[in-house]
Amino acid sequence: MNLWQSFLLERFEVYDLSRKERAIFLAKFPDENTFKSNKEVAEVASAEKNSDIPINPETVERQMRNIYNKHYYPKDNLEGFLGNKYMRSEEKDATFLAWLKLKYLDWLSSRRSTFSTGDRTPAISSNPFIPQTGKVDDPQLFFGRKGEIRDVFEVLNNKVSVALIGEEGIGKSSLLWAICQQAENFLLSPRQPIYLDLNGIRDEDEFYTALCEEVDIFESSPTMLNRALKNHRVLLAIDNFGKMAREGFSLELREHLRFLAEGSNASVKMIVAASEPLKRLFNDCQDDITNSPPENIFQDLYIKPWNEATARAFIQARLAMTSVCFTEEETSQLVKESGGHPRRLMKLCYQNYARYVEDVK
Repeated sequence: MNLWQSFLLERFEVYDLSRKERAIFLAKFPDENTFKSNKEVAEVASAEKNSDIPINPETVERQMRNIYNKHYYPKDNLEGFLGNKYMRSEEKDATFLAWLKLKYLDWLSSRRSTFSTGDRTPAISSNPFIPQTGKVDDPQLFFGRKGEIRDVFEVLNNKVSVALIGEEGIGKSSLLWAICQQAENFLLSPRQPIYLDLNGIRDEDEFYTALCEEVDIFESSPTMLNRALKNHRVLLAIDNFGKMAREGFSLELREHLRFLAEGSNASVKMIVAASEPLKRLFNDCQDDITNSPPENIFQDLYIKPWNEATARAFIQARLAMTSVCFTEEETSQLVKESGGHPRRLMKLCYQNYARYVEDVK
């Protein structure tokens, strides 16, 4: 896979193209300087017996029109292509390719700034598969999860709090951090994003202290917090939320958070990350029929491993500005062995890249 294809695969994630649409797009624009006519795309599909690409030129044209109008038209703060609808097909393709090439050049530039010094390709020893553990808090290194981000903001904009549920290392912390960074662009009603990691908070008192400091009050108590939030709107992101089930945190704290977050005009909306469903983590009030459990205010969103296409695109994106290229056999093995699990894939790729370093030495 070359750099142009790596760039397109990342764009496919952003603009949410289907598998068949991706195949047509790749056949239509084989490199940054070339576009194929609809007839040429159909002929290639027929010769290669590619079932994902139509063998009828009119169908190819119709599919490309749908890609332009459905996926690449500007929407939801996502920059898109505004082509004149009265353009002939080939004229529109040429105009689109010119627009896309500018994005490609920007992409190349960003990759150089991330993985190189100046205009030099980095030394082979600079392993790009980092960090191996913990959240990815560098926007340049965050990858994928466009669909999940879209789903999260759709729920939040409907005035509902969100619980990200997934196994350890699946990328919940990185996604939670990315949500905070993008809140200004995608929340319909402005809110101050506040990120708290319960791994660094021992008990309820420390929690209130940390939260109160974030909203600029120095007397940490539930009452003072209520007062401070009367005219304040917050998106509260809590990582490792399951820690609230341990000693030092009470049901009363969760009920207070529910009080702050309940209702369409609530001062707080929450997005939390946990390794299992909240109703399973917190069973201390499940038998109390007089109260609705605080966890009921959340809509669960399950974070799954990457699919094969995304895992492959991730590998190619990290390798793009190095002098290393994994073989197809290596890539297939890495994707298969990791099962698309981001942390496992990162570690396996790190080890595979390290072997290239050793070979050079």
